[in-house]
Amino acid sequence: MTPTSTLGSKQRAERRIAVRLPMQVTGRDSRGVVFTEETSSENLCRNGAAFVTRFQVTVGCDLDIRIPMSHPTWRRADADFITKSKVVHIGAGSTHGEIFVGVQFTGPRFQRVFRSESAA
Repeated sequence: MTPTSTLGSKQRAERRIAVRLPMQVTGRDSRGVVFTEETSSENLCRNGAAFVTRFQVTVGCDLDIRIPMSHPTWRRADADFITKSKVVHIGAGSTHGEIFVGVQFTGPRFQRVFRSESAA
C-alpha cells in the first residue's frame, strides 16, 4: 500500500511523541461497515495521533477516539479522553494486514503531556 496524505509536504505544528497508550477507535471502514477496535497509539500530540488498525479506512473519513486515562502506574486517574478525528494519512503497517493511520483531532485536543518512550 502506498502512503497517502492530505498534508502533502506541510510540517506539523507540533512534534509527535512516541508513546503507546491503549485506544479504542470507532468508525466506518471503506465499505461503510461500522467497527470498533482496541489498538494502541504509536505516537501522539495535542492535535492528533497515529496508530495501526486492521480495518480499511480512507483519508478523510471520521473516527471516534477514546483513550483511557487511568493506569496502575499513574499517580492520578483522569476522565477518559474522548474526541472526534479525521484520517489524514494512511500507510502500510509493519505486519501483514495492518494499516498505519494518522489522524487529526477535530474535537477536543489532547491535554495530557507524556515523555517519549524512546527518551526513557
